[in-house]
Amino acid sequence: MTPFELDRRRLLGACAAGAALALAGNVRAATWPERTVTVIVPYAPGGQGDVFARLVGDRLARALGQSVIVDNRPGATGALGARLVARAPADGHLLLLGQTGEIAINGTAMKNPGYDALKDLRPVALVGNAPLVLAVPSGSPFQSVADLVKGARDAPGRVAYASSGTATPGHLAAAALAAGTGTEMTHVPYKGAGQAITDLIGAQVQFFFASASSIVPHLQGGRVRALAVSTPARLAGLPQVPPVADTLPGFDFSLWGGYFAPRATPEDIVRRLSEEINRIIVTPDLKARFEAEGSAVSPMTPERFEQFVRAEVAKYARLIKATGTILD
Repeated sequence: MTPFELDRRRLLGACAAGAALALAGNVRAATWPERTVTVIVPYAPGGQGDVFARLVGDRLARALGQSVIVDNRPGATGALGARLVARAPADGHLLLLGQTGEIAINGTAMKNPGYDALKDLRPVALVGNAPLVLAVPSGSPFQSVADLVKGARDAPGRVAYASSGTATPGHLAAAALAAGTGTEMTHVPYKGAGQAITDLIGAQVQFFFASASSIVPHLQGGRVRALAVSTPARLAGLPQVPPVADTLPGFDFSLWGGYFAPRATPEDIVRRLSEEINRIIVTPDLKARFEAEGSAVSPMTPERFEQFVRAEVAKYARLIKATGTILD
């Protein structure tokens, strides 16, 4: 056999292999899903991610022609559930409703989360992106972010802020506010938002970056006041509340959630999931429901969502390293 004939045979073999792979992909796309699709929510029922997963899941089931169930797997600050999906077969039948903490924070803040969000998980679709609300007690002397910063500057360490736990987005947003304004503020971590809000109402702490869904009822009841929101865009339900970025340019923190699959999940399955989820979240009634919960709806392709995730990971990594925040 001449070298030319050998090269030609190799080329034909490569083309045949490529055609076989393409055919396999088409068959896979036509038959998936073959059974129930399970969405892991790595927190207890009732939280923002759980709400996202259940609202989308019912409609996704109808679109896919298979049951979609939500499985709550709380533990290790979201790492337990994220590990389950990161290590699962990449066949599109086990997904993660991942949020800011387990995707963007744990990899730097935890000594050994047991997964790498960027290497082990494939972003599929962003579902919701909710600003935090910087709230103060109703009787607080602070009327603006500038007032708060001045108070911290005048009395270093005397202004205390609550968080729902160390290395949560609310904790890191407050730490970024202190670092960005060159002030010293005292962190008071709680085990969840409920007790943090109770002590905020009682003026045991001076401010709290809370989720909109948890704090709005207390704003409406006059028990606390909102000074600012944590994203450059104002919150639709609180249009009169300015962004922190008006005082500290570039400030941008949020609680977001979206669907992730094991990294090696076939591209055609990722694409189908993304298209269906993005179509679902912009239906008028569901979009209105998300916005009522304080969450913006911004459909993204898997590629755009991946860029978003990588930027969030980099942002939190810089902040965590600068503040020395480490979870056990």
